[in-house]
Amino acid sequence: MDPLQSALILIAGVGAGTINAAVGSGTLITFPTLLAFGVPPVVANVSNTIGLVPGSLAGAWGYRRELSGQRGRILRLGVAALIGGAVGGILLLVLPPGAFEAIVPVLIGLGVVLVITGPRISRWVAKRHGDLPDDGSERWWVWPAIAMLGVYGGYFGAAQGVLMIAIIGIGVAESLQRLNGLKNVLVAITNGISGLIFALVADVDWQIAALIAVGATIGGLLGARIGRRMPPNVLRGVIVVVGITALVMFLMG
Repeated sequence: MDPLQSALILIAGVGAGTINAAVGSGTLITFPTLLAFGVPPVVANVSNTIGLVPGSLAGAWGYRRELSGQRGRILRLGVAALIGGAVGGILLLVLPPGAFEAIVPVLIGLGVVLVITGPRISRWVAKRHGDLPDDGSERWWVWPAIAMLGVYGGYFGAAQGVLMIAIIGIGVAESLQRLNGLKNVLVAITNGISGLIFALVADVDWQIAALIAVGATIGGLLGARIGRRMPPNVLRGVIVVVGITALVMFLMG
């Protein structure tokens, strides 16, 4: 890997970490970047997942004030995210590589659609929460929904944050800022357990993982600090362009 490629992967990691902390869907920045440099899809996915873990932790740390008083909820839903992430990571490793290559275009397409519809989901959630008491209660179906989302996140995870906000935004009676902090923690747990599995048994490109980790950590802190001030349509536009490019690359390949 030449210095220019290394620099671009580092920059992609910064972008992904920032977007993940503020919105979600940072995988649609780093994953296509790796594919463009000829990294095999499964190697790119596992290396990317490991690299993004520090960024998720940095984003969660940046939202520590919003996380105050949510310890019980984090423990409950964290177990669901942990189980789901482990199952998703194992599925990636036990299914044949051809299965991953076949489903990735679908997952990228789904991620792009979720990013495009993200503002509508956010507006719907915000409107709903205007009528909900801020008592911290959660619906019974949130736990299994987070577990199923964890399977998806452990397997691939593009737009995982957008889906997470949609689920907890509908099912948890809390303010959106506190939900965004919770989202960062749950994504960190999902990526953390699947990343641990990959680190132990998968074919990881550690140079790539390290570059993304450094960039994502910087981006996670930036995203938690200034993410709410950044024009969301600009962020989503970049993600959509990169995602569509990746989709075209897969279909043409």
